[in-house]
Amino acid sequence: MAPSAHSRSRRVYGQNLLTAPTEIHRLVDAAGLDPSTLVVEVGAGRGHLTAALAERCRRVIAYEVDPDLAAALTAALPARDGVTVRVADFLATRPPAAPFAVVGNIPYALTSAVVDWCLHAPGLTGATLLTQLEYARKRTGDYGRWSRLTIATWPWWDWRLVGRVPRGAFRPVPRVDGGILRLTRRPSPLAPARGYAGFVELGFSGAGGSLHASLCRRYDPRRVSGAFRALRLDQDTPVGLVWPEQWLTLFRLLQHRPR
Repeated sequence: MAPSAHSRSRRVYGQNLLTAPTEIHRLVDAAGLDPSTLVVEVGAGRGHLTAALAERCRRVIAYEVDPDLAAALTAALPARDGVTVRVADFLATRPPAAPFAVVGNIPYALTSAVVDWCLHAPGLTGATLLTQLEYARKRTGDYGRWSRLTIATWPWWDWRLVGRVPRGAFRPVPRVDGGILRLTRRPSPLAPARGYAGFVELGFSGAGGSLHASLCRRYDPRRVSGAFRALRLDQDTPVGLVWPEQWLTLFRLLQHRPR
């Protein structure tokens, strides 16, 4: 691609291509794939990661929205059995009918949208996404705080930060390091969807500045206080400092007797 075309692609699509072989293979290893896994790659770029995925799995669907990069990708993988390159917007596609995994070095500006797509894809077994390190740390509690999205989806999805990728492994070099975010669907949900969703919404409503105060709006304050004591959790604990496992225990203790 000519420099001007590459610059245009960089502006429009937010491409920071992962080019360091060591980091590419570390990302593939983190995905825990086996040969039978159907892999969907997000933002394939020039195919550095695509080639590594094709070495590990027999079926790879590589999405690249930039036609120039997609052409380079196709040229770089001649006669590669099992690899399908699609010049399309991944976010506008339907998930495969068969079970599948997602792997990708995703444009940072589209991180939230890609994660949302993954969380709502029925057949997805897991997603391994290279995001901004800050995003991966925030979603996995690495800062000591837990986000609402992580808490709300915890009964169905395990969130983990499984690696850090230095900014120098990308071209062009971004301003920050990357983080390997691993989402794994749980074999069985840890809580019922409807009841737990409302519980989390109530807990994050902000009433009184703490989870305890918010829960007391619907549940008997004595029972709420008892549940907190059972967990040895201070009543003044800010909502973001309550661990996912503590949320689940509170839900189980309180769900049957709302005020």
